[in-house]
Amino acid sequence: MLHRYAFSNFQSFRDVTEVSLLLNGKVPATGWEARSPGGERLSLVSAAVGANGSGKTALIKPLLFAIWFIRSSFQRPADAPIPVMPHFAAPDQPTELEVEAEDKDGLLWRYVLRLTPQRVLHEALYQRKRERFSYVFVRDWSEADQAYDVKQQDFGLAAAEARKVRPNASLIATAAQYGVPLARQLADIHLQTNVVSSGRMGFRAENDLPVAAGHFSTNALQQAQMMRLLKAWDLGLSGVELRELSQQRPDGEIDRYWFPFGVHTDRAGAARVLSFLEESSGTQSAFVLLSRLLPVLAQGGLAVIDEFEADLHPHMLEPLLDLFAHPETNPHQAQLLFTCHASEVLNLLHKSQVMLVEKNDACESAAFRMDSIKGIRNDDNFYAKYMAGAYGAVPQL
Repeated sequence: MLHRYAFSNFQSFRDVTEVSLLLNGKVPATGWEARSPGGERLSLVSAAVGANGSGKTALIKPLLFAIWFIRSSFQRPADAPIPVMPHFAAPDQPTELEVEAEDKDGLLWRYVLRLTPQRVLHEALYQRKRERFSYVFVRDWSEADQAYDVKQQDFGLAAAEARKVRPNASLIATAAQYGVPLARQLADIHLQTNVVSSGRMGFRAENDLPVAAGHFSTNALQQAQMMRLLKAWDLGLSGVELRELSQQRPDGEIDRYWFPFGVHTDRAGAARVLSFLEESSGTQSAFVLLSRLLPVLAQGGLAVIDEFEADLHPHMLEPLLDLFAHPETNPHQAQLLFTCHASEVLNLLHKSQVMLVEKNDACESAAFRMDSIKGIRNDDNFYAKYMAGAYGAVPQL
């Protein structure tokens, strides 16, 4: 489970910024919190709210970058730059990231990374033992030697191989290729997201609907859950059919794919079937969103969704978030981080579960947890005060 992450000099964020899901004992029970295997009280959801262009997407990207770097950086070409973008006012300064997460056995890990687009300058992994963190490995670039100094404690990668890890790759991602058990465990992060390096993946019905339908076609339990939810959400559906279709390519080969069809009932009680391309954009978005959320809910892990409510009515927020609140639908304590333009989320979540994001005149973003604002009370009308500008992070129009 994710505890916290922090970063600096990443896109529009120049100063150190922290996103924490840790909750103290003063936070009242909301349903969207749980005890981790190690006994920490953690939020299961966290929302980022702010104006357009404030940096909400940039707030969640560092975590996604760190996960990508741990899992997949070895696959990058040896001479390719690292796809990290520092703040435009500090292009020659390194980007720094730190992530703390707990595994299913209650062990807490801290991953630290300092890098430029050209190379890793510092990479380290720590494990908490007896309330203190001990290093598992530390990797530092020596400018004088033009080589890496690497020290390990029970990590398992041969010293000679550790020194040869490419400047644009993670030691963990590289060790996983050599079959190091701990590296493979750390790289096995169950993540669902709609964000890539360039930002949120734009919704394209002709592409996204077949992908989502293909997922549900292979998982009967999640398919049944998807159908129950869509029928219950007042979308006018009495059912969803998944059909396997075919299309001939110019070379004569046949592509087969799955596609959803909405089942409706007319006033005579007869079933009428429509392609999902003829359904509303909200129905399409809900179907695709469930294909990302339900796998995480079923297995545990992390969902990071940009513009969570895109094309959905604000009243849809609560039933979607409620999927993470109940052990019946979230048996493995999956977590959700999301950005949102619907201010109604402030009526649902506790102030400790909301990050407010704003940008100053120097194009520098800042983010702060709402419970860090002095004088804010648990019984305040967060929505009304936010809309009145009392907390900041609103458009100045």
